[in-house]
Amino acid sequence: MDRLRRARRHPTAPSHTGNPDKLRPFILHETSPHGLVVAIANKAAQAAGIHAGLRFTDARATLPDLASEEIDRENDARALTALAGWMVRFSPLVGVDGIDGLILETTGCDHLFGGESGMAAELSAKLAHAGYGHKIAIAGTVGAAWALTHATVEMGKPVILANGDERTGLADLPTRALRLSESSQILLRRFGLTRIRQLYDIDRKALTRRFNSRQSADAVRLRLDQALGIRPEPFTPFRPPPDYSTRLPCPEPLTDGAGISAGLSRLTEELCEHLSASGVGAQSFLLQAFRSDGEIARIRVNAARPVRKPEHVMRLFGEKTDAVDPGFGIDLLLLEAFRTGEMATGSRLISGGFSQADVDEDALAALADRVNARLGEGVVTVTIPEAHHPPQAAERTVPFSGQNLAGAARPYNLPGLRPARLFERAERVEVIAEVPDGPPQRFIWRRKVRRVIRADGPERIAPEWWTYLPPRPEETVSLPRARDYYRVEDEDGRRYWVFREGLYGDGRGESPDWFVQGLFS
Repeated sequence: MDRLRRARRHPTAPSHTGNPDKLRPFILHETSPHGLVVAIANKAAQAAGIHAGLRFTDARATLPDLASEEIDRENDARALTALAGWMVRFSPLVGVDGIDGLILETTGCDHLFGGESGMAAELSAKLAHAGYGHKIAIAGTVGAAWALTHATVEMGKPVILANGDERTGLADLPTRALRLSESSQILLRRFGLTRIRQLYDIDRKALTRRFNSRQSADAVRLRLDQALGIRPEPFTPFRPPPDYSTRLPCPEPLTDGAGISAGLSRLTEELCEHLSASGVGAQSFLLQAFRSDGEIARIRVNAARPVRKPEHVMRLFGEKTDAVDPGFGIDLLLLEAFRTGEMATGSRLISGGFSQADVDEDALAALADRVNARLGEGVVTVTIPEAHHPPQAAERTVPFSGQNLAGAARPYNLPGLRPARLFERAERVEVIAEVPDGPPQRFIWRRKVRRVIRADGPERIAPEWWTYLPPRPEETVSLPRARDYYRVEDEDGRRYWVFREGLYGDGRGESPDWFVQGLFS
């Protein structure tokens, strides 16, 4: 409902009669195994007795003029993920919990906000300003925090449970706060176990006898032990945490590019100090600018090798910060470093002439960084050889990242045997004069007759049979036909690389076909 309300406030959003901001009763409905039911109701509808799970026909019978709309679960999920991305301003470890919850690992982060109470207060204020109703609880375990938010916390009033006080703090909560299945909750109520404290002293064997199922009893004990911190609970953040990060809160929101650049420079200096103290560099940097309206601008840059010099990092960002729209102001800048690794240490050569290597790898990496920073990642590419027989598969294109290709093995040794330019797809030619097991005498390519005066070859290339092995021994697969390649020159001095697909008398189909694979310069 909050996501929909925020969308309807946007000036470009379409107008709907079912606006949750209006005082008239409004619901979102969805299809269930029992038909159309109410998914959520606003306060006006709740005052009339309409609640989630009620059949839509009963809700309409209660309020004939009830406004309704189908719930959009996909957009809700995207909004929750976006909110999780916004939460990294409080903690780098954020996880999505179900369809309406977020989990933050705040260990080591609360001091940035003056303690847990200060963090909870600022988090609540930011969510309220963004238009999201919320419940916040801070505890030593995920299970305890979840139980508090779903059982006791009031809307917009954070609760903090000291680490180690889980047993006392959860004692009076209902057992449904342990994230149990519906069937387990029904059985616990049937046995009169309605409060968490009643489960503390129950023997596991006795619990199993009551449930008549060891699996269900173990699930109850597992959730209880996780909430109390007896057993650990895995936590998976929705994004990989950074290796290093620095943040810059802005008491006065930044409103122009000069302020953003100055803030980035300050963050870069601090981050590079952390990297140097650890003896590592980073190959990827992410700048996030959190605007006061809840939007986030992100800029990611990459380096060919781990770097930690502030001026180098600033060159990577270059003029990209000019594209950041500050909106009504940026109140937080966050710079993160990823893909860290050890850096080579030692003195630099006075001149490249003293180097025994043919290529200055440091200069090549710096060149790649400048090119990618100016033109964009992946714009400049290089072609590298691949160990395959078919010419069209014997090379691949990769983004230029400063790698040294001087020693890369080529798929062939003799120069001039392969053309410098290969067609993306071989083009069929019509052979007029053909010599069996020899090159064509005349052929038509692109509607023009070409008479061959010189030819060299053939170079026979067989298919890679090991890539066509059948999934099961009793099955068979059809292998491509072998190819004979020729270098031919026509009477105008143009040179072609042509091949015959198939051999005469190989018993594998009709007469061979001819193709042009590439051109020689």
